[in-house]
Amino acid sequence: MSTKLQLPLTPEKALPKAQRYCAFQERSQQEVRDKLYSWGLHRNQVETIISELIGDGFLKEERFAEAFVGGKFRIKKWGKVKIKQALKAKQVSEPLIRKALAAISDADYRKMLEKVIADKAAKTSEKDPFKWKQQLARYAISRGFESDLVWEIIGGRD
Repeated sequence: MSTKLQLPLTPEKALPKAQRYCAFQERSQQEVRDKLYSWGLHRNQVETIISELIGDGFLKEERFAEAFVGGKFRIKKWGKVKIKQALKAKQVSEPLIRKALAAISDADYRKMLEKVIADKAAKTSEKDPFKWKQQLARYAISRGFESDLVWEIIGGRD
């Protein structure tokens, strides 16, 4: 097996490559920064390219946060707690996280939690009502939904 040595990219070659990387899907600044470092660029080169990408509209943290929240909520059925943790891991600022999460309506959020619980309930064979509720709650909380809301919904199921 031959390994091909990859030479560091020049900033001139890295910029169009980074533009394609950002055009493919929304990215956080940290994801792009990590990618640029992996291409062998140095700190000042990375920050210059990040600035150019922001200036040219390829990179916008707010747009990324909104797309991330929407996708994780609608497709992955994640709750706000898990989404917030994932955004923090991508080093998105707290104000942008709050703004992006605010886009989820309370009604949609509650409906999604009810669906997550109902789907899990249909797959759970536990007969003991106490253990059954515990399993449902543990599952919904692990999906990132707030425990008080989870118990409010499960508590009404007897």
